Amino acid sequence: MHSDDAPDHDERPWIVLTTTYDVEAWIDQFNRNLQRLAPNANAAGYGICFRLSHGGEIFLHTTTEGVVLLDVTDEAAWVAPVLTAATGVAPPPAQIWQLPADTLTQLLVGLPGLIATTRIVLQHDYRIKKRY
Repeated sequence: MHSDDAPDHDERPWIVLTTTYDVEAWIDQFNRNLQRLAPNANAAGYGICFRLSHGGEIFLHTTTEGVVLLDVTDEAAWVAPVLTAATGVAPPPAQIWQLPADTLTQLLVGLPGLIATTRIVLQHDYRIKKRY
């Protein structure tokens, strides 16, 4: 458990998503789970954590405007070229990536072989005002 994302919820093995339908179904299920667990699913600290199979984590949050924020930990910096290839977005100068809403599906299709597990987080500091 990380100091800034308590309480953690059950970590689950990642299921590879191969089609747009798979991704949309996964997003729908994730949203339902988040709404069940979180009193205000639009709050800034809620999202999902992807633990990567080769080290590090990516915390994902979507804003009320649909912007996708990724907090890529230092241990996961190696994944930057894959994120760029999957989304077409260049790496930011800091660890917080800001992606357009329409890149979420591309991201989830582009990362599946690299994700080991996922878990819902209800508190995470995305450094939204300071870091991107």
